[in-house]
Amino acid sequence: MKKSHDSFSKFLYDYLPLIVFFACYKFAKTPDPLITATIYMVITTFVTLIIAYILTKKIPMVALVSGIVLGIFGGLTIALKDDIFIKIKPTIVNLLFATILLYGYFFKKPFLSYLLGEQIKMSNRAWLTLSMRWAIFFIFLAALNEFIWRSFSTDFWVQFKVFGMMPISMIFTISQVPFMMREMKK
Repeated sequence: MKKSHDSFSKFLYDYLPLIVFFACYKFAKTPDPLITATIYMVITTFVTLIIAYILTKKIPMVALVSGIVLGIFGGLTIALKDDIFIKIKPTIVNLLFATILLYGYFFKKPFLSYLLGEQIKMSNRAWLTLSMRWAIFFIFLAALNEFIWRSFSTDFWVQFKVFGMMPISMIFTISQVPFMMREMKK
């Protein structure tokens, strides 16, 4: 039962706000659908985090940090009616995660192991290597987001945010599996 609650909670805070954001953006009959979509995404995010906490009695650190940054940048977008804040939010989140991982790498504290260490057993050196790879990937995502929102229309950026970032992240994650499998065997 706990495992199903964890999976359901993960779906809630990982995907539901993004689905709501996209649906509201596409179907909003307001002058600025991005503002409307942002309002609903912020609300959905906080509701899903509360539901996840009720179900599992915990909120993962990544979801909490993302929710706080969304609250700040989504709130600025809504209050100031300026979509730049929601557009730079993925950049800020990715750079924040990259900074944390780089800090851990240079001070020999593989923070990824704290998130995944219960499920995956690897050496400290392997965790540091994986941390550096993820840090570089987060920097890449931040730069890509900046390029997309500055170079293309809002419609294109929304499509990229919903249908681009997730597959790119999944591909990167899958690309790390062989390294992790080798290290786990050691």
